[in-house]
Amino acid sequence: MSLPNYFSKEVSEKLIQRINSLNPSTTPVWGTMQVSQMLAHCNVTYDMLFTDKYPSPNFFVKALLKLFVKPTVVGEKPYKKQSQTAPAFLIKDERNFEIEKQKLLANISKTVDLGESHFEGKASNSFGNLSSKEWNNLLYKHLDHHLSQFGV
Repeated sequence: MSLPNYFSKEVSEKLIQRINSLNPSTTPVWGTMQVSQMLAHCNVTYDMLFTDKYPSPNFFVKALLKLFVKPTVVGEKPYKKQSQTAPAFLIKDERNFEIEKQKLLANISKTVDLGESHFEGKASNSFGNLSSKEWNNLLYKHLDHHLSQFGV
């Protein structure tokens, strides 16, 4: 089973429509995050991709992540509900819904505008170089999981 192509305009527009259907009072189907925290959580992936805000783990930790976590993150199998979250992705404070939403929409647009070929062989903070298919799976699956968490 192949996941939808995150980099295509059709798929990214559907993701954007789903995000636009959220509002500050949208409640989760499962889990404890508020919708603004979920949006901020999803933005961490793009912060890791486009900024130096999060340093890469050391060699030993990265080797363990590649061995044990990477297959789950970049594979096609959906995440389980209540999956373990890496510390950098834990959002415990209050966030502004509109700011986080606009940031996420801009991150999606930037990623799609850069295109699939830009991500071929691009390094991940935690897993080293990934193929564009692995990036597709990581980006699409993570967003889809959390949008489904909020019923959209």
